[in-house]
Amino acid sequence: MNFAESPVIKQVSAQQTFENDDPAKRAAGFAAVDRYVRDGMCVGLGTGTTAYWAIVRVGELVASGRRIAAVATSSETESLCRRLHIPLAGLLSRPMPVAIDGADEVAPDWSLTKGGGGALFREKAVALSSERYVVIITECKLVPILGAFPLPVEIVPYAAPYVRREIERRCGDIEVVRRGTGGEPFVTDNANWIFDCRFGRIPDPRALDELLRGIHGVVATGIFHRVACDVLVGYETGQVRSLPRPGRTEPA
Repeated sequence: MNFAESPVIKQVSAQQTFENDDPAKRAAGFAAVDRYVRDGMCVGLGTGTTAYWAIVRVGELVASGRRIAAVATSSETESLCRRLHIPLAGLLSRPMPVAIDGADEVAPDWSLTKGGGGALFREKAVALSSERYVVIITECKLVPILGAFPLPVEIVPYAAPYVRREIERRCGDIEVVRRGTGGEPFVTDNANWIFDCRFGRIPDPRALDELLRGIHGVVATGIFHRVACDVLVGYETGQVRSLPRPGRTEPA
């Protein structure tokens, strides 16, 4: 079936709140579902413009009669699942063989930066609860080292002044910006705030994640280290490839 002819795509396209017709994102999202999602599964579904296409594909499978439930990583994803009649399940309410989500950056060791959409805490909870965590990206998300994308850090609002002081004290002269618009803070689904931190190059993601999580008031960071089980890269041609596992070369 031509993508444009899909009744599910037509249904959600009429209600989209963002421009999202990137063939590379669509290819990656569809490929992840087709490779890993089976009838009767409960699947974790991420948040963002690439994860959107995985949700749409699951919606098509449900519309065709497949029995698939989803654990959503955000209220945005919950809303899209409801529009597509995808049954929702609670975290760990049943086995979750696979979770599918995008990323803002992916390094060669498969360390990830996530949280550009502000759902990092729930995204990490779903990732850690799944048996297989599949990351879907486009080629522009591949980086030699994390850090070009500001690192999202979810914080308790009351502790914001302390968290800011401690990040700057422990990490040096870096830019820490409270996410928001018009002077109002961005509020996560957990009623928390996001600090976007420009660390520059992050040579040791795990160490930085541990350091930040050791600050009282930090709920989670957007560093995902040794969580991914597969990384699928989509291209504008519609092709999709699996990123070679760290330490392995590309298959011939």
